[in-house]
Amino acid sequence: MPRILIVGGGYAGFYTAWKLEKHLRKGEADVTIVDPLPYMTYQPFLPEVAAGSIEARHSVVALRRHLDKTSIVAAKVTGINHANKVATITPIAGEPYEMEYDQIVVTAGAVSRTFPIPGIADNAIGLKTIEEAVAIRDRLMSNFDKASTLPPGPERDRLLTVVVVGGGFAGIEVFAELRSLASSLVERYPQITFEDTHFHLVEAMGRIMPEVSLKTSEWVLRNLAKRGAAVHLDTQVTGAVDGNIELSTGETIPSDLIIWTAGVMANPTVVRGGDLPVEERGRIRTRADLRVGTEDEIVEGAWAAGDVSAVPDLSGGGVGGYCVPNAQHAVRQAKLLAKNLVAVLRGEVPKEYFHKNLGAVAGLGLWVGVFQSGKFALTGPLAWLAHRGYHGLAMPSWERKWRVIWGWWNNFWLGRDLVNLETVQNPRYVFEEFAARPRPPQPAVTPPAEPRGATKADAAKADAAR
Repeated sequence: MPRILIVGGGYAGFYTAWKLEKHLRKGEADVTIVDPLPYMTYQPFLPEVAAGSIEARHSVVALRRHLDKTSIVAAKVTGINHANKVATITPIAGEPYEMEYDQIVVTAGAVSRTFPIPGIADNAIGLKTIEEAVAIRDRLMSNFDKASTLPPGPERDRLLTVVVVGGGFAGIEVFAELRSLASSLVERYPQITFEDTHFHLVEAMGRIMPEVSLKTSEWVLRNLAKRGAAVHLDTQVTGAVDGNIELSTGETIPSDLIIWTAGVMANPTVVRGGDLPVEERGRIRTRADLRVGTEDEIVEGAWAAGDVSAVPDLSGGGVGGYCVPNAQHAVRQAKLLAKNLVAVLRGEVPKEYFHKNLGAVAGLGLWVGVFQSGKFALTGPLAWLAHRGYHGLAMPSWERKWRVIWGWWNNFWLGRDLVNLETVQNPRYVFEEFAARPRPPQPAVTPPAEPRGATKADAAKADAAR
């Protein structure tokens, strides 16, 4: 039967496999999904994970639990030879091998897009994975522990300074959520005051959050200013060596936590390692029906969706005529892709993807949010509830929905969980400190040589003398 290979188990890849299991008849096709991670990350929840409002494990979906009929391969696809319909699979353990397929679905997602700025690669951290969100939270909380033991001074200020680069939705949300977390932490550290904490957001454009109206973005700026956060507009980062953030304005901000959210790019490992057509921004060129190709030409047997693809936005609202890379498009494209792929297998005509943006919601810390749909906008607690309601329902599977909502309910009554588990990144430190180790071998003692001509009596006298 036809072999369907799905490259990437992220939002679009998971939903494609999930819906294929629903639409395919028994024995109609064999589906394999390849991803080095055993779970799908719901990325809109990463800012709340970083702030401790959502348990990290609740914001991911286990592939093996929810994909009952799909083969899961823990590996990377490092090459696509579509001319021969063969993919190079590099497993997390073992040697690379080749896998043949009949239909390929590329949903490898995106990674953080950075620039060759000195110090960024060595000192900054992104916000595309659950591991990054957890590390950000633990670093901030560990810095509070360290700062509470230090007298006021430059080192203390550096530990209590957070810099976020990028004023899009991801940057603003994690910036505001961490500001909210820091305000909660201050109440638990009598040695640290609110004024001791410093939050800076750096944005190269003249405004933040281009997904919402200018009026709404200005409200966000005023709200952040009231909460003691500084936003640097029309400013670029020129250096970050040794944690010293150098700005194009000439200002230098020492910080121990630098978060980079200034854009994304299609997964280069998959895009550059294959022979599928790529457009000028490095995404796989995709038709409106989600088959790879152009309006005039179809690459048979190849599909793409999500952040790795350049899908025409037929609603007319996309930047440059293409759908913007967000979860709203990824899930809807994946659902249609599954239907279209099954339709093609059955000799039917696939449908074109059309989705008009429903709006945008963002959480900016507890009880603060924004919601924008067309010209209608909400700010404050109602928008925050809309944000949680939308994403709570959008989380795949009722099992995951209940875990997230139950966590929110517990936090409402019990408060934010402030446990710091940074040491989990070095779990053997206590064992290593106290583990008994074998003593090093002692050098053998060689008895002194007897002089030539010595008799047994002489040797006995020497022993007696010793």
